[in-house]
Amino acid sequence: MGKRFITVAGNIGVGKSTLTRMLSEYLCWQPFYEAVDDNPYLADFYQDMRRWSFHSQIFFLSRRLRHHRQIVDYPSTVVQDRTVYEDAEIFARNLYQQGLMAERDYASYREMYEAIKAFLPPPDLVIYLRASVPTLLERIRLRGRDYEQGIDPAYLEQLNILYEEWIESFTLCPVLTVPSDELDFVHNGSHLELIATRVLEKLQGKEVVSFAQAVAESREGN
Repeated sequence: MGKRFITVAGNIGVGKSTLTRMLSEYLCWQPFYEAVDDNPYLADFYQDMRRWSFHSQIFFLSRRLRHHRQIVDYPSTVVQDRTVYEDAEIFARNLYQQGLMAERDYASYREMYEAIKAFLPPPDLVIYLRASVPTLLERIRLRGRDYEQGIDPAYLEQLNILYEEWIESFTLCPVLTVPSDELDFVHNGSHLELIATRVLEKLQGKEVVSFAQAVAESREGN
């Protein structure tokens, strides 16, 4: 297929980093991971979102743009953990709507984002991991980051709403939606194989059978 640029999108705790790693190992692709643990503002952000929202989002945007440039220049197929679009369309937008980012800061952020986005080559495929809030909360608990343990379920639900709105209107490249409540690609090798197969089919422009149908057929076969 030649070089391809795949990116994994989805809410906090849905399994983006894990799927990025597992797909990279399974298909011998190069992973690019989200900058989370080295964000110097993130712990402060979870303690006081109103004060630190702009700082945290600018860090994420700058790091994502750097990764995007590196990915475009990379000689072989790459899988990116979280897209540059989510920072603006989901997280910054939510902070502004919730009154946690000042209008002046949000306007400056959007102006920077829109100006840079116009020059960015889009990915070849977005893999969207969809999960309910209970699933997200359980996975957040299991990965054990202290600063995430107090995340409000209502915050995750609002992000889910924005994700669905964004995916519904996203047209820059094809999207493969993975029902993460039903597919346990971490503990079930057949689920990882199923996702990898669907990714390759999508990249080749083939018509992709729904995951629900595939899972149902797999259960019937067992």
